[in-house]
Amino acid sequence: MENIENFEAVVIGAGHAGCEAALALARKGHKTLLLSLNLDAVAFLACNPSIGGTAKGQLVCEIDALGGEMALNTDKTLIQLRMLNRGKGPAVQSLRAQADKIDYHNQMKKTLEQCENLFLRQGEAVSIVEKDDGNIVVETAVGKKYLAKVVVFATGVYLKSRIIIGSYTKNSGPNGFSNAEKLSDSLKNLGIKLLRFKTGTPARINGRSVDYSKLEIQQGEQNIQNFSFLTKNKPCNKAVCYLTYTNTHTHDIIKNNLDKAPVFSGLIKGVGPRYCPSIETKIVRFADKERHQLFLEPESLSTNEIYIQGFSTSMPVDVQEKMIHSVAGLEKAEIMRDSYAIEYDCIEPTQLLPTLQLKNHKGLFFAGQINGTSGYEEAAAQGIVAGINAALYLEGKEELVLKRSDGYIGVLIDDIVTKGTNEPYRMMTSRAEYRLFLRSDNADLRLTEIGRKVGLVSDERWQVFLEKKKKLDEIFSLLSKKFKPEEIREFFEENGESVPKESVSIKTMLKRSNIDAFKINDRFATFKDFDYEIINEMNIMVKYEGYLKQQEEEIEKFKKNEKILIPQDFDYKKYHGLRLEAAEKLEKIKPLNIGQASRISGVSPADIAVLSVLVKKFVKEKNG
Repeated sequence: MENIENFEAVVIGAGHAGCEAALALARKGHKTLLLSLNLDAVAFLACNPSIGGTAKGQLVCEIDALGGEMALNTDKTLIQLRMLNRGKGPAVQSLRAQADKIDYHNQMKKTLEQCENLFLRQGEAVSIVEKDDGNIVVETAVGKKYLAKVVVFATGVYLKSRIIIGSYTKNSGPNGFSNAEKLSDSLKNLGIKLLRFKTGTPARINGRSVDYSKLEIQQGEQNIQNFSFLTKNKPCNKAVCYLTYTNTHTHDIIKNNLDKAPVFSGLIKGVGPRYCPSIETKIVRFADKERHQLFLEPESLSTNEIYIQGFSTSMPVDVQEKMIHSVAGLEKAEIMRDSYAIEYDCIEPTQLLPTLQLKNHKGLFFAGQINGTSGYEEAAAQGIVAGINAALYLEGKEELVLKRSDGYIGVLIDDIVTKGTNEPYRMMTSRAEYRLFLRSDNADLRLTEIGRKVGLVSDERWQVFLEKKKKLDEIFSLLSKKFKPEEIREFFEENGESVPKESVSIKTMLKRSNIDAFKINDRFATFKDFDYEIINEMNIMVKYEGYLKQQEEEIEKFKKNEKILIPQDFDYKKYHGLRLEAAEKLEKIKPLNIGQASRISGVSPADIAVLSVLVKKFVKEKNG
């Protein structure tokens, strides 16, 4: 008899998507194999040594609220934490951490190794075979076979990946890791449509060779929320980052060598990310700009390697050296790792359901960059959803579909499975219609109950959540307290506010532009019994009360269309009321509801009006 090892689930790829998917499955009690090309690449920060950023920080907090690991691992290993867009409103503020690249990998690998029901194995998956009994066989390059009910593909940028530096190319994964040469062909044999995308990473330099006196220092913040709602200790900043700029000399070097740039010469075939382009693309696209920001970020506390954020390129190495040495502070920089571009295979994501299960193949789930997205955070967000739904599929339960009003994760998944993407998709605050409601500080209030319902939120996390809700009730009860004009006169004048003639409540005071809960607490110790997170959340909820109410009303309207379900056996081409283009688009995507249908490119409001009538008629006839 053929020697096949049995699991309930196999997760292929141990990057950020694979780690979250495997942990979700195992923590829900399912025997899970996590298969990695190289165990040294588990949760590897192949590009920038950071977690979070604009919109990405919200994703990390949402992963945490659902019961995921990325936020906890970031808090354990961070060396600097900041809140981006401090000068703007809470709708666009996002946490960003510099993580210790080496420690991040070690801590996540340790978490995986200690997780019950989870088994790690190094090996290259080369083929997927669906059996008649519903099981799936995963075979590795060395002939090892695994049998499972579900398989989660989280292969990142490793499928037939190719490194490109100038005219040099090599079939390789990131950072010199081996790639996966055969799995793409197996996916094609299953009828899965593939795309070819491209990304890149900057050079790393030796920190001792940098002239920091010419750079602007970027400090971290201390009094700030953590990524995880479970982390008790305040963030501890252990390092600083630095800011410098390109200049006209840098730009001239690039312009004079554009014929050697693979992105323009035709050597690179894959489509690159619009919102994180190479420096040569920036110079061409923004020809009027005299300089571009470059951030120098430490890779780890145990190495001198410095990452040059904003300086990604695939230029030849001699040109790279000239480019780097033209920048203030980097005149004598010693390059330790060359910058490179990387091409890879990924799937057309409209082949997926919003559960991240493949439409035409039961038990096959996809998460991360294989779905055409970019970024660690986008990958992990998909990973936890794919893991939850793979587990629910095994349990015969209704799978989880996060709505756009639930969180950035819902926006991300809805965008890629409904609209698709012709370039690496990156999450941005502008993509979220309800971004004032979808903040980092309230991610737990939005999603922890959902995580508890699907069985992933632990008792510890649940108790922390209940305690937070209790604290919020307590702090809101204090807002009715009133102060007399003479008690607050000096305070109001100091903050440039006109002094009220009558007694005012704390809630009324918070409505003033120049007064917030922290200033009130500093002067009157009103909220001395509460942590920063509780004070901050209350402050936002009061100050933006009117806007939040307006968004909640918009969300209720949005949910009405999401509740009108479309049967999956509805034949769009059968009905003459729909335009041919709309029918073809709807048939391809097979939306779950009218709301999703309305977001498909090429489907007009008039089409939706007709579709709503037809669906109601179809359901009525079907039910007799």
